[in-house]
Amino acid sequence: MNILITNDDGWGSQGILALTDIMRQLGHVTVLAPDGPRSGFSNAISSTKLITLKKVIDHAREDVDIYITSGTPSDCVKIALNIIFKGDESAIDLIVSGINHGSNASINAIYSGTIGACLIGAEHNIRAIGFSIYDNNTTTDLSHFLPYIRPITEELLNREWPTGMCYNINAPLGPIEGVQWARQCRGHWADEIAPKGVAEDGSTLYGLVGYYVNDEPDATDTDEYALHNGFISIQPCTPDMTFYPAL
Repeated sequence: MNILITNDDGWGSQGILALTDIMRQLGHVTVLAPDGPRSGFSNAISSTKLITLKKVIDHAREDVDIYITSGTPSDCVKIALNIIFKGDESAIDLIVSGINHGSNASINAIYSGTIGACLIGAEHNIRAIGFSIYDNNTTTDLSHFLPYIRPITEELLNREWPTGMCYNINAPLGPIEGVQWARQCRGHWADEIAPKGVAEDGSTLYGLVGYYVNDEPDATDTDEYALHNGFISIQPCTPDMTFYPAL
């Protein structure tokens, strides 16, 4: 099995190294990752600038083909499809993105570069799975989550995989109670922008702040409920943004 790995934290981050080592147990791994953090890039592509591509060697993982780019996670998948695998989409059996440091549950999924890469896979009918942990610390303890990743991956690969779909998987921090299938929770961010100072030219500087608001706190079938009750959430998702009830 040929497995493509990417992320939005950049090659060398704790999450992608751990994910690479797990996926090496399942097949031949090709990594194509950004050269630095690209969190919050969603499905962004580098439409206004050229992208660099460089092959690197990791002596601890010499069986892995590793490339880094100046692009986004979505760029990485597109480069893999059109350059590394020369447009032969059938050569990639699975795309795996992560492990992201920070939750991609609820509304966070639409901002996520981790999930953005998976949606490119879904666009091309390639199976794709995004893994994230509910903690932004780049050195967070992954030990509770890691034993679940291979079994979850194998279970999903053994299921019928509908056309144009990918999976968004989020894990709580700390001990895990189990795995729960979940829908995306309705939620939003509040008080998101705050002044951070004044630039040399006198313009005001602003930065992202804010806090997440769960719009359905009593629901028990959502990814947010799963995470806050110690469960890994598995959410099927799709790039189809049609709101069918309105048709």
